[in-house]
Amino acid sequence: MKKTPDYVLSAYKDNAAVMEGSEVGRYFADHQTGRYDFHQEPAHILMKVETHNHPTAISPWPGAATGSGGEIRDEGATGRGAKPKAGLVGFSVSNLRIPGFEQPWEEDFGKPDRIVTALDIMTEGPLGGAAFNNEFGRPALNGYFRTYEEKVTSHNGEELRGYHKPIMLAGGIGNIRDEHVQKGEITVGAKLIVLGGPAMNIGLGGGAASSMASGQSDADLDFASVQRDNPEMERRCQEVIDRCWQLGDANPILFIHDVGAGGLSNAMPELVSDGGRGGKFQLRDILSDEPGMSPLEIWCNESQERYVLAVAPEQLPLFDELCRRERAPYAVIGEATAEQHLSLSDSHFNDQPIDLPLDVLLGKTPKMTRDVQTLKAQGSALDRQPITLADAVNRVLHLPTVAEKTFLVTIGDRTVTGMVARDQMVGPWQIPVANCAVTTASLDSYYGEAMAMGERAPVALLDFAASGRLAVGEALTNIAATQIGELNRVKLSANWMAAAGHPGEDAGLYEAVKAVGEELCPALGLTIPVGKDSMSMKTRWQEGSEQREMTSPLSLVISAFARVEDVRHTVTPRLSTEDNALLLIDLGKGHNALGATALAQVYRQLGDKPADVRDVAQLKGFWNAMQALVAQRKLLAYHDRSDGGLLVTLAEMAFTGHCGVEADIAALGDDHLAALFNEELGAVIQVRAADREAVEAILAVNGLADCVHYLGKAVEGDRFVLTAGGQTVFSESRTTLRMWWAETTWQMQRLRDNPACADQEHEAKANDADPGLNVKLSFDINDDVAAPYIATGARPKVAVLREQGVNSHVEMAAAFHRAGFDAIDVHMSDLLAGRTGLGDFHALVACGGFSYGDVLGAGEGWAKSILFNERVRDEFATFFHRPQTLALGVCNGCQMMSNLRELIPGSDLWPRFVRNQSDRFEARFSLVEVTQSPSLLLEGMVGSRMPIAVSHGEGQVEVRDSAHLAQLESKGLVALRFVDNFGKVTETYPANPNGSPNGITAVTSESGRATIMMPHPERVFRTVSNSWHPENWGEDSPWMRIFRNARKQLG
Repeated sequence: MKKTPDYVLSAYKDNAAVMEGSEVGRYFADHQTGRYDFHQEPAHILMKVETHNHPTAISPWPGAATGSGGEIRDEGATGRGAKPKAGLVGFSVSNLRIPGFEQPWEEDFGKPDRIVTALDIMTEGPLGGAAFNNEFGRPALNGYFRTYEEKVTSHNGEELRGYHKPIMLAGGIGNIRDEHVQKGEITVGAKLIVLGGPAMNIGLGGGAASSMASGQSDADLDFASVQRDNPEMERRCQEVIDRCWQLGDANPILFIHDVGAGGLSNAMPELVSDGGRGGKFQLRDILSDEPGMSPLEIWCNESQERYVLAVAPEQLPLFDELCRRERAPYAVIGEATAEQHLSLSDSHFNDQPIDLPLDVLLGKTPKMTRDVQTLKAQGSALDRQPITLADAVNRVLHLPTVAEKTFLVTIGDRTVTGMVARDQMVGPWQIPVANCAVTTASLDSYYGEAMAMGERAPVALLDFAASGRLAVGEALTNIAATQIGELNRVKLSANWMAAAGHPGEDAGLYEAVKAVGEELCPALGLTIPVGKDSMSMKTRWQEGSEQREMTSPLSLVISAFARVEDVRHTVTPRLSTEDNALLLIDLGKGHNALGATALAQVYRQLGDKPADVRDVAQLKGFWNAMQALVAQRKLLAYHDRSDGGLLVTLAEMAFTGHCGVEADIAALGDDHLAALFNEELGAVIQVRAADREAVEAILAVNGLADCVHYLGKAVEGDRFVLTAGGQTVFSESRTTLRMWWAETTWQMQRLRDNPACADQEHEAKANDADPGLNVKLSFDINDDVAAPYIATGARPKVAVLREQGVNSHVEMAAAFHRAGFDAIDVHMSDLLAGRTGLGDFHALVACGGFSYGDVLGAGEGWAKSILFNERVRDEFATFFHRPQTLALGVCNGCQMMSNLRELIPGSDLWPRFVRNQSDRFEARFSLVEVTQSPSLLLEGMVGSRMPIAVSHGEGQVEVRDSAHLAQLESKGLVALRFVDNFGKVTETYPANPNGSPNGITAVTSESGRATIMMPHPERVFRTVSNSWHPENWGEDSPWMRIFRNARKQLG
């Protein structure tokens, strides 16, 4: 920080770090009028990454869910309130040992009874983390997954190394206003508030339990320490925080923290202490759902989805108003005092359980002194005898660290916010291989934010420092795929995991920290303004008569974050078969080390010499060269070299381009195994053949001339061919490699989801004739049918309707805004309280999300809140019967409106929407076709075929019987259908992600004035927010036509 403070606005003094962002139009509604508009201002970038390892080992779903929820709260509680935006996730576990699919390198070393298996963790944990992000409304766009469990000989002799205590990592980015970056001053007498759900006797002692080696604590403490999640509550709290920061200088929040480890016993003392005050608290004013809890349990439980705030007394009525509107519970439990003293009074027992100076609680802890020993690994060279190239390729492509990760990606919403420019899934065939995640800074600009990850933990078993350096290097070679500019624009989070006290690990940790923090990062001009540690990465248990230990390797996970100059310039691994050249940039400088590689792992070996950052100056030169090439649009494709080496890099690029590769590796040395499987830093770039000379010149100028090797080219067809000096080294069908790579995800999906759906998806991957996503339009994408009506200056009002738990309303408002509407924020609480009516609105749109957490069925609780309130019911009925009105329901809004059939004329035949056939939340970029129907919103679009965002768990159309379906079809009320990549209506998964009959995914009323659909046009109305699109699309995607049709219909 001291050496490179550039662009850092806040570091190591808040819940997240903050760096400078771009000046853009932030889009939100006015507090008084509810009218949405753009507000030109800096959108600074906040970043945070933390872990939730211990709870995930005990109970993976809630462990991972609350890990994600806690990190999201950290972002929202930064400064005086901020907006979480996009997430990342990571898992390191021991070997999966999938039943019936065990791999040759997977040995069973046993485990303690109190923790679950690696397979359990990877079945349930990702679902928990994804479910929280989905319901909160934050896209999960980046991550890593590593399996490692082996008996190895490293610096401490022969021992078991692996992740019985897993790493569950959650992180992300958000945005914050310039005036809110620094927390305010807590004034004497300020009200001290708990915002969020009630206290419950859960998560007690989580902070303590997580700091012990697994097996040291009591089993009952382990289970008691796991928290429970309620993302819908956290969403309500975040809506309150959003309303506060959107008030600008009138923001009532003076100070805010999230409630995490230790519950209120930690959060409230931190709040007042950081604000320079003390506090007087009333225990019984804390909201509680369990009357029998002791004072200790009330004060110390770790119930989630809570924040602590300081609000000036005169601002309390405003804060109360905001909370009531969002239905977010809160309680004033104390007041700030001038004296830095904390007292907690209990009116029930008429005593004070706590009454002491704050410095007793929060005073500086004494520094720890450790007597450590430096141990160096000797290692032994890889035994090549059992290895053949063909077998090595097969094994490495099956290693979960390398293999396809679709099962981890499609469970997570990747389009919510409408600001996702680059998710994991790349190209027309939607292959999960993106180098980095990219979001737009706003809904009206091409500035953005990027994040990427790097970790190379097994290398620490041979060289602690090299492992740390490689983690930084990998994060950089990943994030280099987008246009950032100077390297000092990149900021890092460092998450350190180690088994403190294990022989050699403490000294190794020091060695790695010094190598990264004092040497490499300063040399590169990089800053680490945020990070965290977990120092108890060891598991002990009794296996029969034997005492066993499983110790994780020293694990550094680096997350890189940066402001992006133009998100449209992000380069993917997707190959093109136009006249092209493939170049390897080998930052390993020919070392080709095989120690601690995927190749070594799949043969139960470790090796001796690992990869490393060979030349810091060349790594910096690589960055500068890539940024120049990205900015000049010289790169057709880009993919870094990492786990699995060059062979995997080329294979993944071929999968993404659905093409063949012809590459000559003669220049990489005579040791073909080392050339193909070393994991030295580097990248493969694809350039136009005509640009090759210019590109090589740019690389040379940046000191990389001796690192560049011409490999060959991408070609049409299915062959993946590697040669050396005219001799074939390896030749295989790209489809065969793709199926090997996909088998792990297929097996995991079969176990976790509907196996029939998993089989259908796996079978589809084998079809080399699949043309991928494609577009066929029946209208001119550049024809703005709303333009004549916008020119009149009239802006009809659209009610952007939301209920608690809805999360897609802002992007929906922006789409209508662009089409010439005045978009007005309308919460159901406004209608129920009579603050707002529908009489003034020309259009109504019910938005997507998880109203009431979908606990009453998708959209049904929302519908019942309308149907069971006579006045509101009449208001909706009047609106739907009024001529010259339009209604749209999307996703959760679609589900809700399908339950209002008795109020909507001509909707009697509308179906219900039930659990997806896959039995899983599905986030896909799916191809649909617009069918002939009365829908006014889809007028002029009939016959068009185009991809659209899909994100739902309950989207399967359910009809009463075949006669009902026949009537729906015969009356022409089906508006959209899922089609496969050949343009045929489909019920096959995943082209039809929910299993709806006849591919139905949207229906309309007989008049065409009300249309409901499960897909999300509002998330892809901008071309830049489409996961894939034809290159000739401009600012607006074809889905903008829906909103312009609405404006045209209202005249």
